Amino acid sequence: MEESGQVAERQESVDWGYEEGVEWGLIFPDANGEYQSPINLNSREAKYDPLLLEVCLSTNYVVCRDCEIINDGHLVQILLKTKSMLVGGPLPRGHEFELHNVRFHWGRENQRGSEHTVNFKAFPMELHLIHWNTTMYHSIDEAVGKKNGIAIIALFVQIGKEHSGLKAVTEILQDIQYKGNSKTIPCFNPNTLLPDPLLRDYWVYEGSLTVPPCSEGVTWILFRYPLTVSQVQIEDQNIDP
Repeated sequence: MEESGQVAERQESVDWGYEEGVEWGLIFPDANGEYQSPINLNSREAKYDPLLLEVCLSTNYVVCRDCEIINDGHLVQILLKTKSMLVGGPLPRGHEFELHNVRFHWGRENQRGSEHTVNFKAFPMELHLIHWNTTMYHSIDEAVGKKNGIAIIALFVQIGKEHSGLKAVTEILQDIQYKGNSKTIPCFNPNTLLPDPLLRDYWVYEGSLTVPPCSEGVTWILFRYPLTVSQVQIEDQNIDP
């Protein structure tokens, strides 16, 4: 029997893309699951859950030094080396989830960049902060596809004023325009991606990874209020992932 990490490695080695007519479910069986992401969030159908306030969602993010930013041909991601943790909220009590990477999702048009939509409205960009359950599992590969294995914070992004926390990232994106390109930035603080503490209302649902292998068992935490980036920062991301 193959270990989960071997399965993930084998599946991720298979080429895939977003071309019309490509059926991920033919290559990645998990993509045929019942709880697939992304989804449209209908705010009128969302149900208030007072239990989420019993243990507030809490982050203990630390500054990462010498972070590698990679263009893997599908998306751009920041790999983090520090022990930045997420606890509380909808996550199992007493469990810690470690921030593994930050992924950027955007489209060729400003109005159609996010993966999730809210009341069928898309945003120019969406950030995913990928966490894995260090209390139950020994690695992110082991956690993928398992119950309570992965938690993802999703942040919608709209065009407005410049986002200072992303400046170090957007400034070097033109240097990693093509698949396989990477670059190291001296410092990245994931705390700068989080909304103001007073604006941290969020939606929660159980879904899957949005890219192959599309494994389920993912707890999605989507902040209601979007971040803002400047038009220039959006244009800097017109690269070829």
